[in-house]
Amino acid sequence: MKAHEHNGHGEHAVEERHHGASGESRRGARTAEQGVPIHPPVRSVAVWGPIAAAGALALFVVIGVGRHMRAHSEQERFAQQINRLTVDVVNAERDEKPKDLVLPGTFQAIKQTTIYPRSNGYVESWKADIGDNVRAGQLLAEIATPEVDQQLAQARAQEEIAKVTADRWRDLVQKNVVSKQEYDQNEKAYEAAKANLQQLEKIQGFQQILAPFTGKIAARNIDIGTLVTAGTGNSGTPLFNLVQSDVLRVYVFAPQENAPSIHEGLAAKILLEEYPGQEFDGKVTRTAGALDPQSRTMQVEVQVPNHDGKLYAGMYGQVKFLLVDQNAPIVVPANAFLFRKEGPQVATIENKDRIHWQNIRVGRDFGDRIEVIDGLKENSKVVMNPTDDLREGIQVEVKSTEESKPGNTVAQSTSTR
Repeated sequence: MKAHEHNGHGEHAVEERHHGASGESRRGARTAEQGVPIHPPVRSVAVWGPIAAAGALALFVVIGVGRHMRAHSEQERFAQQINRLTVDVVNAERDEKPKDLVLPGTFQAIKQTTIYPRSNGYVESWKADIGDNVRAGQLLAEIATPEVDQQLAQARAQEEIAKVTADRWRDLVQKNVVSKQEYDQNEKAYEAAKANLQQLEKIQGFQQILAPFTGKIAARNIDIGTLVTAGTGNSGTPLFNLVQSDVLRVYVFAPQENAPSIHEGLAAKILLEEYPGQEFDGKVTRTAGALDPQSRTMQVEVQVPNHDGKLYAGMYGQVKFLLVDQNAPIVVPANAFLFRKEGPQVATIENKDRIHWQNIRVGRDFGDRIEVIDGLKENSKVVMNPTDDLREGIQVEVKSTEESKPGNTVAQSTSTR
C-alpha cells in the first residue's frame, strides 16, 4: 500500500516536473517574443570553450614554429655565408711575354779573304803592312817572275811565226797551190799561239798584287825575297789577309724549339765580356731555313754595324734575341697547383663560385711559374694557394683579380674563432 502510494507520488512528481518544464518553455517563448536576451545553455559553453582555446593555442604554436624555422634558416644562411671560403684567382693565360734567348756567337768580317799569288816568283817589294787600311785596287806588293818573263818572250816569238805562216798559207790557198786542209791547220796553230801569249801576258800582270776590296790588312805573310808559288790552300803561298769589318757578321745556331720565332729583320743585342754593361745593336739578315740533322739547330746570321771599330772579326760573344711565341703554352703561378694522389691538379672556378679540381699535365718549371701542357683551357680561373678546405663542388667567395695580391694566402675562412 505504501509502495503504491510511493509510485503514485512519484508519477505525480514527474508530471509536475514535466508540467513545470513545459511551463518554463512557454515562459521562455514568451520572453523571446517580448525581446528579452536568451542566455546560452551552460552545456554549450562547456563544449565549445575548450575547443576554441585549443585552436588558439595551436595557432600560436604554428606561428611560433614558423618564426623559429625562419630564424633557424636565416641563421644557417648567415653561418654558411660567414664561414664561406674566400679565394683569390688568376686567369690561366698563354705566356706571350717576350722571352730572352741568349746564344753564343762567332764574329766574322763582312768581307774577308786571303790573297795568293797567280804566278811563281819572289817578292820584290811590299807596300802595305798589318793594320793598314787600303782601298780597292791599291798596290800591296810586287812579285818578280823571271820564269814567266822568259815564257812570255818565247810565246811572243811563237805567235809571230804562227801569224806569218798563216798569212802565207792564206795566199797560197787562194791560188789553189795548197789544200784547204793545210791552210786550216796553220790558221788554228796561229790562234793557239796567240791565246798562249795572251795567257802569259795576264800571268805577268799578276806581278802586281792589288787589293780586291776596301778593308784592313789583318796579316802579312811575306817579306822581300820570299819565294812564292801560284795556287791556293796548301799548294799556294798566302801573301796577305784582308778583312772588311765596318759591318760584322755574327753566326749563331738556334735550337729547334726557337727556330720558328727567328726571322729576317728580327732585332738582336750583342753582348761582350770586354764591354760590360754595353750592348751593340744587330739585326738578323738571313737564316739557313733548315736544321742541321746532327745538332737540330739552325744557323742564323746577325749583322752588327762596326763603324767605330770596337768589334773585331774572330771575336766570341753572345747574341740576345727577344722572342714572342704566338703558340706559347699556358702558364700558371707555381703556387696555384698541387701534387695530389690523382696527380698534378689545380683548383678552378666553375659556375661562378664552385670549386673544381682539374687534372693537368705539367711541362717546364720556370721557378715562379709552371707550364701547363694539357688539361687547362686558356682564361680559366685558377685558385691561388689552394688548401685542403677546398673540397670538390663547394661554394666559395671569389675575389676579383684586381683585389688579388701575389703572395697572399687566399684560401682562408672569413669567420672569426
